[in-house]
Amino acid sequence: MKRRGLLVILALVLAVPAHLRGQEFSAETFNSVVKVRAEVPAGARTAATLGPVREGSGVVIDSNGLVLTIGYLILEASRVQVTDFAGKTVPARILGYDHATGFGLLRARSSAAAARPLPLGLSKDLARGAEVLILSWAEKGPSGQGAYVVSRREFAGYWEYLLERAIFTAPHNANFGGAALIDKGGSLLGIGSLQVPQAIPGQPVPGNMFVPIDLLKPILSDLTQKGRSGASPRPWLGAQMEEAGGHVIIRRVSRGGPAAGSGLEAGDLVAGVGGVAVKGLADVYRKIWALGAPGVSVPLNILKGVRVEEVRVVSGDRYDYLRLDPSH
Repeated sequence: MKRRGLLVILALVLAVPAHLRGQEFSAETFNSVVKVRAEVPAGARTAATLGPVREGSGVVIDSNGLVLTIGYLILEASRVQVTDFAGKTVPARILGYDHATGFGLLRARSSAAAARPLPLGLSKDLARGAEVLILSWAEKGPSGQGAYVVSRREFAGYWEYLLERAIFTAPHNANFGGAALIDKGGSLLGIGSLQVPQAIPGQPVPGNMFVPIDLLKPILSDLTQKGRSGASPRPWLGAQMEEAGGHVIIRRVSRGGPAAGSGLEAGDLVAGVGGVAVKGLADVYRKIWALGAPGVSVPLNILKGVRVEEVRVVSGDRYDYLRLDPSH
């Protein structure tokens, strides 16, 4: 199995065509990528897990310095800076963050607005085998790496996060955070979120997960004007869960979150929601979110030892817990 995975990696690396290594893209396309640097107060809730200083990439998507990035880079930041293609660093203001997709928006001052915006493409028809280019900010500036889409599938994250058709690419790119996934025409298809050990299901092929750009289009106006999506917020527990051995297990509860005061503990196994058995992490999320808005009581069936107990968690709104600006 491992040997087959290594052969797949080698084949992907050798097969990347020249035009996807950046030779046929204009400097203007590369110049749309910027460096994002965020400083987060030491006392912020995410400082311990995501770090007090975060760096990654962003992409200019309008003519007034609107920068799209992956939201965890800027979540709870008190100061954000953007470095443009000319090496000039300018302040940026956080405009919005969407917990459901993970997108974050900034408005950069001055020279970032001079970059040509990258047009939004169409990600819904992007299929396995498609040739793509990953644009990110590397050590010396914007850099391109060719890749292939190797999977379109559901992705459930332990932080109460679910994408229906995430984009998985290989070979992997080390500068994935906020990277731009573009097609051969130079249109934006997705924003880099994670490095994953199995980009191809069942194969040890490292790659990256991208958030599809089509998810941005319905919420872009609300994010820009209101700071968050206009969609109804989902009930949030503050319980990090993972699948292991066919079971859903709580790995930790967020300090001060809804689950923390309910009696849930790391190591508890989630057997059901409201007396209905669950079939994996994504199923847990869907059953919880179907119960209503933040504030709804969530009845979890928890296996503690050899007994299944019902633990009720009064859910919350994650926007009240993780603020864009922790000083407010």
